Amino acid sequence: MSRRSLPFLKSLIQTRSVTYMPRPGDGSPRAVTLIPGDGIGPLVTNAVEQVMEAMHAPIYFEKYEVHGDMKRVPQQVLDSIRKNKVCLKGGLKTPVGGGVSSLNVQLRKELDLYAALVNCFNLPGLPTRHQNVDIVVIRENTEGEYSGLEHEVVPGVVESLKVITKFCSERIAKYAFEYAYLNYRKKVTAVHKANIMKLADGLFLESCREVATKYPSIKYNEIIVDNCCMQLVSKPEQFDVMVTPNLYGNLVSNTAAGIAGGTGVMPGGNVGADTAVFEQGASAGNVGNEKVVEQKKANPVALLLSSAMMLRHLQFPSFADRLETAVKRVISEEKYRTKDLGGGCTTQQIVDAVIANLD
Repeated sequence: MSRRSLPFLKSLIQTRSVTYMPRPGDGSPRAVTLIPGDGIGPLVTNAVEQVMEAMHAPIYFEKYEVHGDMKRVPQQVLDSIRKNKVCLKGGLKTPVGGGVSSLNVQLRKELDLYAALVNCFNLPGLPTRHQNVDIVVIRENTEGEYSGLEHEVVPGVVESLKVITKFCSERIAKYAFEYAYLNYRKKVTAVHKANIMKLADGLFLESCREVATKYPSIKYNEIIVDNCCMQLVSKPEQFDVMVTPNLYGNLVSNTAAGIAGGTGVMPGGNVGADTAVFEQGASAGNVGNEKVVEQKKANPVALLLSSAMMLRHLQFPSFADRLETAVKRVISEEKYRTKDLGGGCTTQQIVDAVIANLD
């Protein structure tokens, strides 16, 4: 073979896509439950709707109005998600204090969405303090400090119970290791505070250790949560997949998102045995503020990338690749950015730029 032919062969290797053979009927349009939510939610979910329509993606939305000040998630919404098995949602505002429980927590418990996943990674063209960040935070979603078991023992004394079970700890550990195995990840780190909460976090660690023995090809280590936060802000590239109890996972995922580029660009979702709900990965800023809503300058990138995750979940990988590539092109061009990324664009300008970059 002549040397002249080598560049041509290399170009074929680089540009030819991996063959994907769908099953008969895989191209049938799929129904997805859509919850626009509060604050910036309607803006960013509308952005997803526009991009999906421009791509002619094989999905259609069943839209429901749900707001954070409701006492419960309406039954018809839960029925829709159970039927469709997939949901896309904007942020739901959670009242601070008072007796109204979080609808986000209700949704996770009602549908047993026991694993929350946030992918925090550097986007080309988006300057950050740290490079080579690619962290997946997998958080137990149904118990821990979010169990909602609080009561006033006597006036002025409130008791809040943290519940950790072997069952829930084992299944989140299994999900984390399975994710690492299927996505060619090399390390899983368990985050804990077992030096203080010896029984509760001790049980979580015990479960992680047992599961780790079944995945000898994946390195396993443990880190105390306060040291974890310090290590995240000083050397985040050392982390790969992180598995955490409920509260720690919320703190760690938001910290990792801030390090990698901001909560407005990090995708995520919640998954259980039967259903999945996709939303902005990090919870901070997922509702936004009134000024951003009025000016219509919400950043839709996080939810667009979460939608790409949703498309892969639905086994539409080529549509997911097109969407993700278009979003990354817009970010790398550094021309269209919302205020949180150092620009001044509106949500619609970002949407138009993404659509223009669709192959």
